[in-house]
Amino acid sequence: MSPTTRRSFLKTGLAAGAMATVGTLPVAARRTATDSVVLGRSNLQVTRLAFGTGTDGGAVQARLGQQEFTRLVHYAYDHGIRFFETAEAYQTPAMLGEALKGLPRDSYQLMSKVTTFHEGIEPQAKFDELRRTSQTEYFDIMLLHWQHTADWPETTKRWQDSILEAQQKKTIRTHGASVHGLPALRQMPGTHWLDVGLIRINHSGARMDGPTYEDTNHPDNVSEVVDHIHQLKKEGLGVIGMKLCGGGQFQNSHDDRAKAMKFAFQNAGVDCATVGFKSTQEIDEAISNMNAALA
Repeated sequence: MSPTTRRSFLKTGLAAGAMATVGTLPVAARRTATDSVVLGRSNLQVTRLAFGTGTDGGAVQARLGQQEFTRLVHYAYDHGIRFFETAEAYQTPAMLGEALKGLPRDSYQLMSKVTTFHEGIEPQAKFDELRRTSQTEYFDIMLLHWQHTADWPETTKRWQDSILEAQQKKTIRTHGASVHGLPALRQMPGTHWLDVGLIRINHSGARMDGPTYEDTNHPDNVSEVVDHIHQLKKEGLGVIGMKLCGGGQFQNSHDDRAKAMKFAFQNAGVDCATVGFKSTQEIDEAISNMNAALA
C-alpha cells in the first residue's frame, strides 16, 4: 500500500470510528451508595456508605453475638459496602476484626478511632494494640476520637505526631478527627494536620453539635455545621457524616432517615456517611436512601 493510500485509509478509518461513536459518548456515571469516592486530599478511596459499629457504643451490635454480626458484615460486603468503622471505645473492634477475617484486606477500608485522654499511654504501643485487636496489619483511617474542647488541636499534638509516624511505617494510611460540639468543630477549618473529618449531620439537628459537646438536639445550629463542612471541603478535607439516624431518634421514622440522608449529601455535601446497622433490612434501606439522595 502506497503512503498516500495508507494515509487515506487511516483518515477514513478514523472518520468512521468517530461516526460510530456519535450518540454513544459516555455520560457521567450515576453515583451510588456502593461506588467509590476519594476522601479529599487523603486520596483514599472508600465506598460512600460505611458500616458503623458504634450504636450506643457498640452495645447494639455486640448484642447480636459474633455469628450474627459476622453474617451481617458479610451481607454488607456482598452488597457492595467496603468501608467499615469502629473505635477503641466501642465494644466492637474485636468482633469486627473476626467478622472481616478471611476477606481480602485490599478489598475494603477500615477506620478506627483512638482515645486520646488517658494519661501514661504510649501512642505507638496503643496503635499496635488496636491492630492486634482488629486483626489487621494497618488501618486505612485513624481518627482522634471525641474531640470536644476548643483546644484539641494543641492538646493532641503528641497523638498527631505519632499518627504521622505510624503513616511512615505504613500501619496507618491517613488520619483525621471526630468532633462533638461547636467549640471543637470550629477549630477544624484551618487545622492543617487534618485530612479527614467525621462530623455529625442531619436535617433536624438531632444529637448534633451545639454550644457544648452534649449529645442533645440543636436544630438552631444546623446551618453553622453545614457552613463548617463546606469550608472543610474547600480546604481539601474528606468529610464523613455521622448521626444520620439522629442517634436513634429516627428509629421509627423512615421519612426522617431518608430526609437526613438527602440533607447530608445534597445540602451539607459530605463525601460519605457511616450508619450503624443491626439487620439486613437496615442495610438495604440505607443503600436505597443513599442512592435516592445521590440521584
